[in-house]
Amino acid sequence: MNKNQKFLLLFIGFCMIVVIGVVAFNAFMPKPEITPEDVEVSERSVAEEVMGEEKEEAKTETQYLNVYFIGKNEHNEEVYKAVKRVYNKDVDGSQIRFAVNTLIKGPKAEEKAKGVYTEVPIDSEVINISELPDKVIVNLNSAFVTGGGTDSLYKRLYQLIKTVKLNSNLPVYLFIDGQRADVVGGEGIMLSQPLSNSSLDN
Repeated sequence: MNKNQKFLLLFIGFCMIVVIGVVAFNAFMPKPEITPEDVEVSERSVAEEVMGEEKEEAKTETQYLNVYFIGKNEHNEEVYKAVKRVYNKDVDGSQIRFAVNTLIKGPKAEEKAKGVYTEVPIDSEVINISELPDKVIVNLNSAFVTGGGTDSLYKRLYQLIKTVKLNSNLPVYLFIDGQRADVVGGEGIMLSQPLSNSSLDN
């Protein structure tokens, strides 16, 4: 065996020792933990997660509130009709605020087509609704108690009373143009407050 062959054998032996050492080092050294921050999230996977959240929102049960208008029952008798309206707290605010505003706006076209109507005058407006820790003040403009005659005034007051009692656990007071409405209308109808089913029993 000449000098060159011996050198080649020594070089091959050295390389084998290095390779075996590297393999052994990788096999026995502890692996570093992979954290969520080390994982890249593709746009595709993000979009799919968002879509999943949207599906979950779609499954959320729809909430309704009732507002009182007037209509006819199966015997063709005039009754106060509780009409369902879709309610979203994040969009519509508190129940009482949404209910009163809905009452003042009146029934929708499809509800009118079914014979539902209101005695609330078309030019009635909500000035403001004050929700205090111990009571609620509903402040309407004077159009609410103007015109239509005594019978119409009684009916619109009952619409309001039934609506607020259904949508608030606090005592509710009616104000007209900023003044507490203990006497309403040109006929001087007495209204006991806070509003209740017996407020007009005078």
